[in-house]
Amino acid sequence: MREISIIENNKRKIIKKPELLAPAGSLEKLKFAVLYGADAVFIGGKEFSLRARASNFSLDDIKEAVDFAKDHGSKVYVTTNIIPHNENLENLETYLKGLYEAGVAAIICADPYIVSTARRVVPNLELHLSTQQSITNSKGIEFWLNNGVSRVVLARELTMDEIKDVSDNTEGDLEVFIHGGMCVSYSGRCTLSNNMTDRDANRGGCAHSCRWNYSLYSKSGGNDHLLSDETIPFSMSSKDLMAVNHIPGLIECGVDSLKIEGRMKSIHYIATVVGTYRKLIDDYCENPDDFELTDYYLQEIAKAENRLTAEGFLSGEPSVNEQLYNMRSEQPTQEFIGIVRDYDEETGYVTVEQRNKFIPGEEIEFNAPGMVKYNLIVDKIFDEEFNELDAARHPRQILKLKVPFKLRPYTIVRRKR
Repeated sequence: MREISIIENNKRKIIKKPELLAPAGSLEKLKFAVLYGADAVFIGGKEFSLRARASNFSLDDIKEAVDFAKDHGSKVYVTTNIIPHNENLENLETYLKGLYEAGVAAIICADPYIVSTARRVVPNLELHLSTQQSITNSKGIEFWLNNGVSRVVLARELTMDEIKDVSDNTEGDLEVFIHGGMCVSYSGRCTLSNNMTDRDANRGGCAHSCRWNYSLYSKSGGNDHLLSDETIPFSMSSKDLMAVNHIPGLIECGVDSLKIEGRMKSIHYIATVVGTYRKLIDDYCENPDDFELTDYYLQEIAKAENRLTAEGFLSGEPSVNEQLYNMRSEQPTQEFIGIVRDYDEETGYVTVEQRNKFIPGEEIEFNAPGMVKYNLIVDKIFDEEFNELDAARHPRQILKLKVPFKLRPYTIVRRKR
């Protein structure tokens, strides 16, 4: 049984705070994840990773990422979670040695050969078992712990009761997904993309075929009859996972790591989602018995989401309400309008890299690392040469705004609703 809390001065205190693990598809995204509160970040290298279209890291990039994370008290894990064919195994030993020398804290594996090779070649490198192995029980965890793995990422198909039962019956570290995309196949073991596009989802090439629009036909009497409404084509993907309501329960289960999915997501998504879960975890652990799960956390998460969300399997067997049949899920948001790059304390001008249009007279919000917020009614907008503009129209344009408070680089700028 895992010890989660103690009584101190007649007040319960959480002593087993879970790690918050965030995704990063680039070095810039990694910096945002770390600064907004991630205890650890998982990234993909140029090889052996399941997100081939992400801006994956070279070994030099990984070394820089590790150094930045260490400077801020965080760790870096690297995904080596493909299901490899023979041609994918070339240079595996050299690559694993490179990761170890770069200082990564752990690698995330799915294939037994990669696990056994890592144990032999880099025995001091921590091994985490990917959700691709679909581990749903304590005996499976025990098997992998006996084969050199120190942490298991549980299958996403477990309910809260099942997670609690597994946690009570194993001593190994457990990691659980709490936010991000959900695969329509069991734990991501999809062959749909491979069959339809010759892009192997289990080797980093997923074409997201489940999110395409389809026309459904029925054969009757030798004729094809269209079943789906042509104005709303059939689709079959899952809603994204959003586990805000289950964070207290997962902490009480003794889960070691809470994982956010989304290496291909935006900077705004990373900063907002990581910052919100960081605050939620800290708020609960500080005072679990008097904690109130207010709408604040859901409202913050909603500022970054552009897909509909659900609780996956955490509340039990998903129903049709957790799927996206015959409906579109995208809800583009223009809330994110820029990133603070610098602040001049002498002049009071902040340098902002613009991302979406905004104009004078709008109310904006500066969301700093640590979830500190400052509001401002935009007065005048200037370009880099201090020419006044009637609107900020051009993505990535460098702008100057007069601000009566000090701001840190990497602060997110959002339109206030």
